[in-house]
Amino acid sequence: MQKIKFYFSPIAADKFQNKAGDTWTIKNKSGKLYEKCKYSHKNEIMLTVTIEGDTVSYGTASNGLMTKDTPDIPGTKLKTVKSTSTKLPEEQVALMEFINTSAKLRPEILKMADLKWKYLMRSALRGKNIMMTGPAGCGKTMAAKSVATVLDRPDFYFNLGATQDPRSTLIGNTHFNKEDGTYFSEALFVKAIQTENAVILLDELSRAHPDAHNILMTVLDEGQRYLRLDEADDSPTIKVAPGVTFIATANIGNEYTATRVMDRALLDRFIIVEMDVLDTEQETDLLTYLYPNLDAKSIGAIADIVGGTRKEILTETPRISTAISTRNSVEMASLMYDGFQIDEAAEVCIYPQFDNSGGLDSERTFVKQLVQKHCYDENNVNEDLFNVETEEEVQTA
Repeated sequence: MQKIKFYFSPIAADKFQNKAGDTWTIKNKSGKLYEKCKYSHKNEIMLTVTIEGDTVSYGTASNGLMTKDTPDIPGTKLKTVKSTSTKLPEEQVALMEFINTSAKLRPEILKMADLKWKYLMRSALRGKNIMMTGPAGCGKTMAAKSVATVLDRPDFYFNLGATQDPRSTLIGNTHFNKEDGTYFSEALFVKAIQTENAVILLDELSRAHPDAHNILMTVLDEGQRYLRLDEADDSPTIKVAPGVTFIATANIGNEYTATRVMDRALLDRFIIVEMDVLDTEQETDLLTYLYPNLDAKSIGAIADIVGGTRKEILTETPRISTAISTRNSVEMASLMYDGFQIDEAAEVCIYPQFDNSGGLDSERTFVKQLVQKHCYDENNVNEDLFNVETEEEVQTA
């Protein structure tokens, strides 16, 4: 009886492929093969499939050569790559290989889906304009900065939300002194767009002054890519250097009252990468990574409280108007690492974000109830939030 072991490269929790590019998708997400593939992908090792007669077993291996064979693997769906007579340029093949394996380069602190990270990296390599969207504190700016770090590109940061004079920030100013007379001083942004392969972060674009949007129109347009230093017809123009990538961050939604409605013409100049809100498991992993010495019970409590607000905000009639952000959950963990109790951390970090009007029906009371579940102490039980007599009960008594 012949025994054959095949080696495959896991490319997702439920997908693996051979050297020829044939990809298998695992149908049963509760079976042994899925668990092995998920483990292999997470730990960046090979998945093994051993076929001995009618018996198929699955395992992992720290090394091994990927096979080009395409065995019949029970419980999977095979997708083959169509052969073509056209040979891709070497640089294109290298680009595709880099994108396909780029998930390994993603910082561990950045919790972002593999597909979205690959899309982000590909867009940066192609010099696209990228807009990172998502709720406050979900990692948009961190993801943008990670691109420059991973690609080892020169990077420039501009907080457009804090800019009151867009022309001064993006173009420059005219000055005068007795020695030199009138002269023009270029803004750092002018130097940035002339830096080849630079990554330029336009943070808080949705909070920028409308004049900033107007100035950026020609800079971001794929068919123009220039910045005019003055409104006059004969004024000099600065061309955007090859390979420059603009990454903007934006908060979009009714809860962000200080944001401005962005013109559709401006939005069309970007590809959109939407950051996801972390689930409880991802939140726990992140807090554990940041504070490995903080006990698991405290981290689990924070993740549960944060997750409770995020679940509530998705209901048909939510009792709160916003959810706790990852930025705030990290701050809570930081406070607890410094000796604060969970109720103390919530008191100074979380409660001020929620409206206290409405008494027992207030947003703050709802959040306090989430926190209270993790503050139980047999010697000091605070039952105020759960055993409150109504006005009618008091009068009856």
